[in-house]
Amino acid sequence: MISISQDYAPPFKLVAPYFIIGCFIFLVASFLTFNIDVTNLFHLDSFILSWVHLFLLGFVMMVIFGAMAQLIPVTLEVGHFSVEFYYIIWPLLFVGTILMAIGFYNYPAILPYSGMIVLISMFIFLAEVFLTLLKVKQLNNVIKSLIVSNIFLFLGICVGIVLALTYAGTIETDIQALLKAHVFLVVAGYITITIMALSLILLAMFGLSHNFSQTPLNIAIILMSIGVSLVFIANVASIEFLNYIGYVLALVSISLYCYQVYLIYITRARKENDIYIFNVFYAMGSLCLAVVSLIIYIFTDTQSWLLCSGWLLFMGFFSFIIIGHLYKIVPFLVWYERFSPLVGKQKIPMLADMVPVRAAKFQFGFLALGVLLCAVALLLGTNILFKAGASFLIIGAIFLFKNLLYMIRFK
Repeated sequence: MISISQDYAPPFKLVAPYFIIGCFIFLVASFLTFNIDVTNLFHLDSFILSWVHLFLLGFVMMVIFGAMAQLIPVTLEVGHFSVEFYYIIWPLLFVGTILMAIGFYNYPAILPYSGMIVLISMFIFLAEVFLTLLKVKQLNNVIKSLIVSNIFLFLGICVGIVLALTYAGTIETDIQALLKAHVFLVVAGYITITIMALSLILLAMFGLSHNFSQTPLNIAIILMSIGVSLVFIANVASIEFLNYIGYVLALVSISLYCYQVYLIYITRARKENDIYIFNVFYAMGSLCLAVVSLIIYIFTDTQSWLLCSGWLLFMGFFSFIIIGHLYKIVPFLVWYERFSPLVGKQKIPMLADMVPVRAAKFQFGFLALGVLLCAVALLLGTNILFKAGASFLIIGAIFLFKNLLYMIRFK
């Protein structure tokens, strides 16, 4: 298990806005699923593009940036190059995300401007990360993986700007090819590799896992990096066969990652199956189903399987792996800042006391059922079932936002 020191941790008030805004955007995205018409659905539909960017930028990226602000310095045991940058990143990312969602939905003319705002926020984030890494004398495999993922993020941003200009009618490009490159760079190259790398730290730390092999994850990240690179080259240089090699490498990489999670799980000393473990289980199950759905799509070319795979990846895997870790990260950060100075002076709460267990179980149940119903609805092409699933999603998202505020305000 990788050692972690809190000596270099930034103040909680710095990372709290990332988590609050992220969960708020998740709630908004849940409400917007009511507007999805599964009987007439296409991955380039303007509303789908709007929803996907709102979800990925406003929830997934926002929470990851907040977590990285905390984890990078305490893992590397060096201070941030300039921690004040993180006070600038979240307002820019939030404004850029909202404008981009509006632009994709109904006002494509503002996409170049919203894209530029998002670009600036991410460039600030990347610059701060790399300048912080320059202070480290020896890099471990996790940090090397994060360097690679951030390079993919940079490339994904550049391709995204070109796509935004194309969508706005400013320039002409092969939008289908660039879309594949953009999706793979951001979703597989940045988000997935970042989650893989951080899993090695967080899953081991929260499960008290020791003496497990890290080889599967190391190979998985190498294969995913090669796969993403091949897909990027294939769509920029129009070399179609490289796409399929990249897809296969990505699928093998995900399989190895699942095996790594299994190794961490069976070597854990903490055997309690709490709300964190339930979320991780559901996330990994969704990831496996997403892979199966994608394989079926590759062989059948049926659009519903592709949409189901994307839904399970986004709402099943990304959402639950992030939400599960929020139930561990937020109480720990609040406890460390608010209660650790009182140790030995007065009675203080345990970390478990800071989690609203009953409400967290309601959140898990409603979200889990909602994701499953919506996935089945996408396959069957029925709006009634999808809206039923969306109703459960909204209730679960309300519980999530309420639970987050409860943990942050805990006294």
